[in-house]
Amino acid sequence: MIDQTSNPLLKIFVLDTNVILHDSNSFRNFEENDVAIPITVLEELDRFKKGNEDINFQSREFLRQLDSVTGDLLSEEGITLGEEGGHLRVVISSELDQRLKHVFLTDSPDNRILNTALYLQRTATDRKVILISKDTNLRMKAKSLGVTAQDYLSEKLDNFDKLYKGRRIIEGIDSDRINQFYEDTGIVPIEDFPDVEEPVANENFILRNGSKSVLATYHADDETLQRVEKFSPYGIKPRNAEQLFAVKALLDESIKLVTLAGKAGTGKTLLALAAALECSSSYRQILLARPIVALSNKDIGYLPGDIGAKLDPYMQPLFDNLSVIRHQFGEDDKQAQKINRMLETEKLMITPLAYIRGRSLQRMFMIVDEAQNLTPHEVKTIITRAGEGTKIVFTGDIDQIDHPYLDRLSNGLSYLINRMVGQPLYAHITLEKGERSELADVASELL
Repeated sequence: MIDQTSNPLLKIFVLDTNVILHDSNSFRNFEENDVAIPITVLEELDRFKKGNEDINFQSREFLRQLDSVTGDLLSEEGITLGEEGGHLRVVISSELDQRLKHVFLTDSPDNRILNTALYLQRTATDRKVILISKDTNLRMKAKSLGVTAQDYLSEKLDNFDKLYKGRRIIEGIDSDRINQFYEDTGIVPIEDFPDVEEPVANENFILRNGSKSVLATYHADDETLQRVEKFSPYGIKPRNAEQLFAVKALLDESIKLVTLAGKAGTGKTLLALAAALECSSSYRQILLARPIVALSNKDIGYLPGDIGAKLDPYMQPLFDNLSVIRHQFGEDDKQAQKINRMLETEKLMITPLAYIRGRSLQRMFMIVDEAQNLTPHEVKTIITRAGEGTKIVFTGDIDQIDHPYLDRLSNGLSYLINRMVGQPLYAHITLEKGERSELADVASELL
């Protein structure tokens, strides 16, 4: 048993399998408190050891770490996690609690994990037991049985409303100062604009005074505001200020990482792909990828057909965006033919995100679509593999998350935006105005 004479203010955290699959280092993030791993969790992790997905990596890494810290034998008392950590133990609980038997008709891994929390609650009476799970339903079951249950919050934002949007509107700017942007180079020292408070690198501004306005981006290296000029990459014309800001960031060679967030129809993926085609000569390859998140939590193996047929429904939205660009031109147009050649020679590739593991990302323009369905660790893995001359663009709708254990505060896209604000090589813009059709806009707002 864990030492019952220890500080009663300390807690015992029981980890669900999904927490470990989300972050293999999670057991180290509970300070001086004790961590309990139900034996059922190890049994479940065994099913995830093989494969190339992030959850397979997390499973293998956790099991390696557990084996390393426990040595040859793991006693009931567990092992210490260092001077500033608590104890870690694997719990083999007794038969199912009577309340579980009466309430739930079937035995399941979730119920056995919950049973471990109930067991520790009975036996470690001077310590608070908390079940940590990313499964909302399991947390609700635990709470209904009197067990404190919480989400894993290590990489979670505190407040979604404070998430950086990448642009601000500043009203009441003197007309003469706006005119400065339309003279000479269109570059004005930030000190001439005291109304622009605490700008961060590559932040965008709409400076207005009645009918006069200018779009500008802050450059931190020389502390200037630079006017954003209209440009249509590969024939795609930006339709609003936000899209103009996005195009500027996408085509700026000094910016190596871009995030575009916004609801469906705001042009995130279309603009990113058009910009990639516009500057394709600067890159060895354009790679357009998206994570595969199967509906109803079922693996793609449930779908009929070979691997190509299984993946087509997930990749089709990316081909749709490419078609929008290609159909602006006639079949014999050089720009349309260029797209066809790029597809044939694989200079332009559309692929599931899992298929790029192990590839060298050198001099690539890489677009990761549906990034809201990635975990923070997956986002980090992608970025840290970027080679020299590579630019990475993440696009996604933070309000449309398909991953069962992610939400607006814990998904990889929100995490990335929150952590990268102010970095000179990073730019972000939240696209809020839909450009598909009036019908699509109304449906998005009302339905």
